Amino acid sequence: RDGRSDWSSDVCSSDLDSMADLFKDKADDYDSRSVPQQISEGVVSAMTARLALSLDLTVMDFGAGTGLIANGIAPLVAHLHAVDISPSMLAALEKKPALQGKVTIHCQDILTTPLGLSVDLVVSAMAMHHVDDTEALLRTLYAHLKPGGQLGLADLDAEDGTFHPPGIEGVFHDGFDRAPLVSKLERAGFVDITIDTAAVVHRDGKDFPVFLATARRD
Repeated sequence: RDGRSDWSSDVCSSDLDSMADLFKDKADDYDSRSVPQQISEGVVSAMTARLALSLDLTVMDFGAGTGLIANGIAPLVAHLHAVDISPSMLAALEKKPALQGKVTIHCQDILTTPLGLSVDLVVSAMAMHHVDDTEALLRTLYAHLKPGGQLGLADLDAEDGTFHPPGIEGVFHDGFDRAPLVSKLERAGFVDITIDTAAVVHRDGKDFPVFLATARRD
C-alpha cells in the first residue's frame, strides 16, 4: 500500500452492516474524555520506553479507535495499519494531521477476515476486553506478525466490573489477571513476555490499573 487512506465511512459501514457501531455516539468527543486521555498518555509512554520502535517498522494497531495510540507512535515508525470495526471511530482517526500519509485504515474483523499481510509490530490498547475469545485473538495477532515481530498489548487489570456502566454492550471481560494472560500468550506462541503497569485510571474514587504486555513472535 502507498500510505494513502483509500477508505470511506460508507464503504466501511456497508462491509459491517450486520454489526452495530457501539462507539457511534462516543467518537466525536472521545479524545477529549479524561479516561481515554489518561490511558493513552500512559500507554504511549510505556510503549515508547519498552518497545524497540524505529522508522523502518510497519505497525498494526488493533482496535485503533480514534487513533490516540497511533497518533502517539506515528512519528517513530514507518507506517501504521489501523484496524477497527467502528466506522465512526475510524472516521475520527482519519482526520488526525499526524497520521496523514502514514496510515492505512482497515474496517474489518481480523479474527474472521485477516489483513493478508505481516507487520513488524502489533499494538493494541483497551480492545482485548471487547473480544469474547481472548485466545483466538492472541493467535490472530501472532499470525499477523513477521518472525521476530513485537507485540505491545495494553488493557485493564482484573477489576470488579465497575469500570464500564452496567449492562454495556460489547464488553466481555472485566479486565484480565496477569498470570493467566501470560499463559495464553505462551500458548499462542509468544516468547519474552513481560507485563508491567502502564497507567492507572483515577475515577469515582477508584483506581483502575492498565497493564502493558510486551512479547515477541519467535
